[in-house]
Amino acid sequence: MRKLGIIGGTSWNSTALYYDHINCEVARRLGGLSSAPLAIESINLAPYAALQAAGDHDSAEAIIVAAARNLAAAGAEALLIASNTTNRYAPAVGEATGLPLLDIAEPTIARLTADGRRRIALLGTRFVMTEPFARERYEAAGLEVAPIGNDWVMTVDRIIFGELARGIIRRDSQRAFKTLLTELQRQRVDAVVLACTELVMAVDPRANVLPVYDTTEIHARAAVDWMIGEADLARAAA
Repeated sequence: MRKLGIIGGTSWNSTALYYDHINCEVARRLGGLSSAPLAIESINLAPYAALQAAGDHDSAEAIIVAAARNLAAAGAEALLIASNTTNRYAPAVGEATGLPLLDIAEPTIARLTADGRRRIALLGTRFVMTEPFARERYEAAGLEVAPIGNDWVMTVDRIIFGELARGIIRRDSQRAFKTLLTELQRQRVDAVVLACTELVMAVDPRANVLPVYDTTEIHARAAVDWMIGEADLARAAA
């Protein structure tokens, strides 16, 4: 298997989900005691989030680039940014390290397209929902991205940073997401993308009025696709 470097800590809760998803999928495919060769650089979210909130993207980007360089020095053969919002710095990471970067949007777009989805809603931090860097990736693939009302943008953002990123899961927040998805269904949205890696903690992709695409799980599976080669599969089957 090839060694993957994960830029995590944004937040540590979703980084733990990535670690679990990737290792469970490696074990499922290869069997036995198989586990994933990973290097994880987990940043301190508090100062990083403060820089983003202040709009100091140069300083925030520098933190992510430094993490990427550390992973390259640790022998990572490709990188993964375990956050939708932080993927805005993907070009700088690739330029600084020269390593392949496993994009978070690409495998989700591929699955949406394969399933025939046309009009989607992106749920994430306020940066993801209001700035063009995430939306334009989906629109470039021919998907219509439905607008999210400002009240819902602020509610979702508050739940992410005030609860989920701190490991807090509240029933009233889970109910709020069910209400939001019902409203989106009335707006003729035909799929919802959890474009924040913590949102799956509060939104059950299997039990909602709309199809829900969890970028964390989809991204992790794509990472395993990259890590496992034909030789690994052949050895597992022998």
